[in-house]
Amino acid sequence: MGPTFLCELGLFFLCTLLCSGHAQDAVLTVEPSSTIFIGETVSFKCDMKEGKHTDWEYKIIMDGREIFNSNTNKGLRLKVASTAQSGKYSCSAHRKSSQNTKNSNTVSVTVKADKPRATLTPGSTIIPVGGSVTLTCSVGSSAGWKYEWFRRDPNTEVQIRTDDQQNRVIRVSQGEIYRCRGRRGNPDYYTDKSDDVTIEITLSNKVVVKGRPSWPQIFSGETISLTCEVQEGGETTEWEYRWRGPHQTTQWTHNNYWIFNVSESSSGDYMCKSRRRDDSYSSTEWSEAFNLSASNAVLTVEPSSTIFIGETVSFKCDMKEGEHTDWEYKIIMDGREILNSNTNKGLRLKVASTAQSGKYSCSAHMKSSQNTKNSNTVSVTVKAGKPRATLTPGSTIIPVGGSVTLTCSVGSSAGWKYEWFRRDPNTEVQIRTDNQQNRVIRVSEGGIYHCRGRRGNPDYYTDKSDDVTIEITFSNKVVVKGRPSWPQIFSGETISLTCEVQEGGETTEWEYRWRGPNQTTQWTHNNYWTFNVSESSSGDYMCKSRRRDDSYSSTEWSEAFNLSVSTVLSSESSSFLMIAGLISGITFIFLLLLLCCCMKFKVCNKGSADDQRVSQDEDQQQVYSSLLHGDRCVYETIRGSKSTETGTV
Repeated sequence: MGPTFLCELGLFFLCTLLCSGHAQDAVLTVEPSSTIFIGETVSFKCDMKEGKHTDWEYKIIMDGREIFNSNTNKGLRLKVASTAQSGKYSCSAHRKSSQNTKNSNTVSVTVKADKPRATLTPGSTIIPVGGSVTLTCSVGSSAGWKYEWFRRDPNTEVQIRTDDQQNRVIRVSQGEIYRCRGRRGNPDYYTDKSDDVTIEITLSNKVVVKGRPSWPQIFSGETISLTCEVQEGGETTEWEYRWRGPHQTTQWTHNNYWIFNVSESSSGDYMCKSRRRDDSYSSTEWSEAFNLSASNAVLTVEPSSTIFIGETVSFKCDMKEGEHTDWEYKIIMDGREILNSNTNKGLRLKVASTAQSGKYSCSAHMKSSQNTKNSNTVSVTVKAGKPRATLTPGSTIIPVGGSVTLTCSVGSSAGWKYEWFRRDPNTEVQIRTDNQQNRVIRVSEGGIYHCRGRRGNPDYYTDKSDDVTIEITFSNKVVVKGRPSWPQIFSGETISLTCEVQEGGETTEWEYRWRGPNQTTQWTHNNYWTFNVSESSSGDYMCKSRRRDDSYSSTEWSEAFNLSVSTVLSSESSSFLMIAGLISGITFIFLLLLLCCCMKFKVCNKGSADDQRVSQDEDQQQVYSSLLHGDRCVYETIRGSKSTETGTV
């Protein structure tokens, strides 16, 4: 391979690229779509991307054959008349002022013969209360459509949306019949309208199905009447009704009842809905299901459909015909025979595993014929753990002269009878063990109570419940007293609260219990509670008492003793203490002066005989000295001097 060959090969590829770029520098577009229908007008637009469109002469080519041309217009239109017009389309143009020619890309166009039909798809046909639903219109896999929407009642049809937007999806909140169609092209080309879709709006009224007879199980050959009742404001409106059963849905009717003879195939759920007679596009929601169980034999499971490992289950298959010895019986679990009997319609099974949970039924055929009957189905659930009874007291405190209720239960299972026990610290006694389902009892005696469940044959027992302590309330009254007794006390002081049992409590030995704002104490033999006071001590204090020989009886809580703790004196307290202190001080000084005066007076009388020899100057000096020392005896001295001068005593 020489250099000359490589050069020629490179020139060939370069020429190919340049030539193809020159040949495809025009763009052909086809509207409205590359998939079109007979009768539509197709627009071909050939864009040269250079100069004015009047500078060019255009040709439209189909499968290499020119089909039409134009001297001035780059947009050419063709009304499609046949599927033979399917093919590969391109355009070619050359410039009038030169021999410059451009070729476009190729577009594959498919022509379909049948006129298209729009398809309307509702998000839901039922508008919920206060809501709306979406409606979607489409035309196969073709594109470029705009959509028109129509709504009608039995009399008129109105066009509800006809704008130029591609409103393919709309939301509606009005119940009626809707349809749509597609539109595209120039001139407009229309599809056939879609099939009707009926949209119903949901009314807020509630409906309920009631049956007569009302029991859930009924037998083949009996007649049942179902009634549809409109509740919540439906009394004054005329309604129509529609029924849905396990095998059919009825048409709308003025009758609100549905009567039929029952067969085994009648088993299932029955519902109804209602609508106003003057508005066929609004209705209520479907009612809750009324479940009908129809059979020509009855299977009962005892003691319950919820059982525990270790229990014995009794199956009773009643044929409702002849003697029970006329039949041969089978017990079936999940379609598989597990027990049988030639004579006995009652069969028993001891449960050993949770795998024995399942759907049970019975089947029997008469020995004298091939007449066979099948029963209803009962779902049986087997639980692994042994159940524990639960004791729930109405109250744990028996009021004076009264009683409280105790309730025993075992989960959600049924068929239990209950045994009751009461104990004190020394003994336990069984207080109720009759064959009644004594689930609730009343007690008026304090003690510790528990219970357990019992059922089946042979007896199966649950674990005993947790203990519940019941206290009885004495009529004795208790009161709290404080020392010091004033209502306000200051942080750092010590207070002692005393619990006193009144009304016949003097000769009994008691225990006491305290409740404060921050704690409740244990029972104690001391009837006092002493503590240092802080700000957090403020609040109500109560006590209760019980006899020392009976820990399940006590008095009620006392009335509250309110303690108010302060850290500083209030203005009223300060004023009171200031006045009290001032009065006390004045009183103390007065008493002190009175005492001193009396003592001085005695001293003065004792020395009066000797004082007769003292001169008048000395008497005056003594007066001055007494005045300086605040001695009131000076007045007696002065008075004595005057008596001496006058000769009087």
